[in-house]
Amino acid sequence: MKFILNTLFLSLILSCSTSEKEVSLQEKKPNIILIMADDMGFSDLGFMGSGIQTPNIDRLAGNGMVFNQFYNAGRCCPTRASLLTGLYAHNADLGWMTASDFGRPGYRGAISKNSVTIAQVLKTAGYQNYSTGKWHVTYDPNMEAGADNSNWPLQRGFDQYYGTLAGGGGYFQPTTLTKGNERLVPDKDFYLTEAINTNTVEILEDHFNTKKNDPFFFYVAHYAPHRPLHALEVDIKRYKGKFSKGWDYFREQRFSKMQNSGFSNAWVLSERPEDIPAWESISAKEKAMWEMRMEIYAAQIDRMDQGIGRIINLLEEKQQLDNTIILFLSDNGGNYEPEGKDFDADTIQNPGDNNFNQSYRRHWAHMSNTPFRQYKSSNHEGGISTPLIAHWPEKIKKASVSTQQGHIIDFMPTFMELTGATYPQELEGHAIKPLQGKSLVPAFQGKVSDRGPLFFEHRGNRAIVEGDWKLLAPRTGKAPFEGKWELYNLRTDRSEENNLIAKHPDIAAALKQKWDAWANKNNVLPLDGTGWGHRIKNDVNRSKK
Repeated sequence: MKFILNTLFLSLILSCSTSEKEVSLQEKKPNIILIMADDMGFSDLGFMGSGIQTPNIDRLAGNGMVFNQFYNAGRCCPTRASLLTGLYAHNADLGWMTASDFGRPGYRGAISKNSVTIAQVLKTAGYQNYSTGKWHVTYDPNMEAGADNSNWPLQRGFDQYYGTLAGGGGYFQPTTLTKGNERLVPDKDFYLTEAINTNTVEILEDHFNTKKNDPFFFYVAHYAPHRPLHALEVDIKRYKGKFSKGWDYFREQRFSKMQNSGFSNAWVLSERPEDIPAWESISAKEKAMWEMRMEIYAAQIDRMDQGIGRIINLLEEKQQLDNTIILFLSDNGGNYEPEGKDFDADTIQNPGDNNFNQSYRRHWAHMSNTPFRQYKSSNHEGGISTPLIAHWPEKIKKASVSTQQGHIIDFMPTFMELTGATYPQELEGHAIKPLQGKSLVPAFQGKVSDRGPLFFEHRGNRAIVEGDWKLLAPRTGKAPFEGKWELYNLRTDRSEENNLIAKHPDIAAALKQKWDAWANKNNVLPLDGTGWGHRIKNDVNRSKK
């Protein structure tokens, strides 16, 4: 009997020891929060001299690492598809937008069942997965209540979701507001950015109350500052008169701040395009109109930053900030697209309300993308560059700027390395395509390595970045959309002002060969830049999938 009691006692000790060890190992897995802004320009953060108050994001940058050559896919849908799956967007079947199913691989209007999301992969490592904000990787007709919801967040690995499934719409009355799998109707006091902020904090509170021993992944996909210019009056008031010096002044201020901080290295400031007038050349009435637009745009970013502050405060309160890696980026560059007609600022009673359906246009977008050229949808640096901020007190000990090249497809392998998650070859009867990204963990440790080539295509715009060199071809207006190639040395000319293709045709030819090979393997070809009309024309082909 004594032997049996001793054996039971020893077993109990070993069991407790094993349990404590498992909890200890579990606690060492980092929480991961990935926050993405929508249509925010490269230099729109406060620490870059933007004139926009982003103290909470600035805090993350000041105590973490900022990547100065990190790339997105240049537009909402492709970026989200690549970020979530670790695949180039065409390889995940979302090479264009959710509005159109072209009836062929690469362009099906939704992420493929032959891909897996970060949430699905992190489940293999015991993670709870949450998402708030803009989803935009489901085919538009399937965003409706009662439609095929197999590509909605809960069916793609997330345990809780609150946000909008669609890519567009307003902030006060969004049409695809969803919680879990249920459609919601916004109340009269609803404002999307604040709703995302509040629900993010509430989901985190619930996690800490009910699953505090589990690590979590949280994908916070803000709609701000995407058009239309809708913002809360209290936030707009903070910026009244703050941009009266105009876009030329703020481009210089931002660029000077980048140079002084060591962020921009040997970059130069791109020239103002001919279709944007000098600020001092426009009338006082025009200035008032443009100022109002920028004031509301700034207010949109400000409210997003306030929500990020609430996340940071909660993590500190729960003593989880040190073991949480927070990443912040934008899905593409500032957006040049026009919305709304010109107006007299003196006649606007409620700027930024539900009827103020405006955008800030190329005039301010060019400033947002300082020091680069071009905008959202382009494969120039102004379209595909984002400052990636990585904050992780436990591993990233001091503020630094990383020159490591990276891409949104790199998040999946990064999170796998950090968590021990495994990537499947098959899921629910579907063969899963091989992962295409590379881990950023060495970069978090201060290392810089040769990333290898990075590839881009959207609406006929093509590009490849490899080391110091970038080959790009802007789209033409009609089929086959294949514009002329241009070559830039990004080390000396990140702003793409000096086309070197005539001087280095051999380098251009080698890069083009690599782009062609990638395009053939990733369902990119044939190029298609015709756009929205394909939805009506090709919906019938959906049955071929």
